[in-house]
Amino acid sequence: MFKISTVLLVAAITINYYLALRYNSQSQLPKETTYNYNPLAKGQPKLATNSYLRKHFPPRNLEQIGKENATMIMLVRNGELEGALSAMRSLEDRFNREYKYPWVFMNDEPFDEEFVEKTSLMASGETYYELVPAEHWQPPPYINKTRLDENLNTSTNVLYGFSRSYRNMCHFYSGFFYKQERLLNYEWYFRVDPDVEYMCDFQYDPFQLLRENNKIYGFVIAITEFENTVPTLWENVEAFMEKHPNLLHPNNALDFLTTHETTITHFMTFTESTSRYNLCHFWSNFEIGNLNFFRSEAYETYFKHLSEAGGFHYERWGDAPVHSIGVCLLADKSQIHHFEDIGYYHAPFLACPHSEDIIASKRCICKPRDANHEMNRTIDVNAHSCLSRWWKYGAGKSFLNEVDCHRW
Repeated sequence: MFKISTVLLVAAITINYYLALRYNSQSQLPKETTYNYNPLAKGQPKLATNSYLRKHFPPRNLEQIGKENATMIMLVRNGELEGALSAMRSLEDRFNREYKYPWVFMNDEPFDEEFVEKTSLMASGETYYELVPAEHWQPPPYINKTRLDENLNTSTNVLYGFSRSYRNMCHFYSGFFYKQERLLNYEWYFRVDPDVEYMCDFQYDPFQLLRENNKIYGFVIAITEFENTVPTLWENVEAFMEKHPNLLHPNNALDFLTTHETTITHFMTFTESTSRYNLCHFWSNFEIGNLNFFRSEAYETYFKHLSEAGGFHYERWGDAPVHSIGVCLLADKSQIHHFEDIGYYHAPFLACPHSEDIIASKRCICKPRDANHEMNRTIDVNAHSCLSRWWKYGAGKSFLNEVDCHRW
């Protein structure tokens, strides 16, 4: 019985292989284009997960069209392939297929063949795969491992507080992503996370917009942080400011970080703060920035001060508040840009333009994305959004409720 089964299996494989060769030799497509699947060919086997068809992908023109020295970046694991492809497809369709900027993928483990193949095919431009050095990923030597383990075990009430890799990720994105060898070749980056979605056509090059208008950082969502993730962050920031006052920009955005009035948040406070820091930050899973800012002596001094304080590992400091505070203190606030015309979704928050004209002309799809499929509003008008505070203290916008009605 075993011999008969073996013979049948060998026969099936032989027939399938013969049909594959026949299909490849009888392609009805033009000779200059060779695909793995030809819908016009006769006698071809049914496509299935166990097909023995040879992989052969058509040549593509990957030459960059965009004029800026820029790249997309993604920190991602092999197991997040589907989420990576989904995010790539969204950004390629909405923006990058017109510009063909490259993608740089980073991982603390080597990328496998499937990840490289599928992401390369999804990208319109070149793709690069970088292995993060252990010294950029693991806790630095001055971190006490016993204290770190104890904190991990007692932080179950902190968002991602139990995760060692999440703390490594926040530390990496705060002070090491821009030091990766491949990124040393670029001036601008666009951070992309797996599973995100872009809701509108861009219709312009955001890298070019930032450069031509002397901006160094762009964001979409501004919200408050959970204070139990950063209990001692601000006291260490204040220690940095006292030690290095010369590094603070004279036209900084400190007020955006330290004002607490509720008149601009409909008299509601989503997150109470017990320190001078109001917990506002730019959500860093969408950020477009100038790598030279992060390479600067000022930012490097700032990051080194915070890293040595230990809060990335003994607490759960996020890269979002660290980036945001750094940009707000060390850069001219006029160099920070809010992309209010870019729709974006990262669970659980959706941000979309408020202008019906923009929504129509940029083909935005701003339907709710909450789990219950109930109607919800864009994050910008919710109590835990800090966007109205940025408009007042960063962008200098005014609001109808601030207009002096007596002058009318």
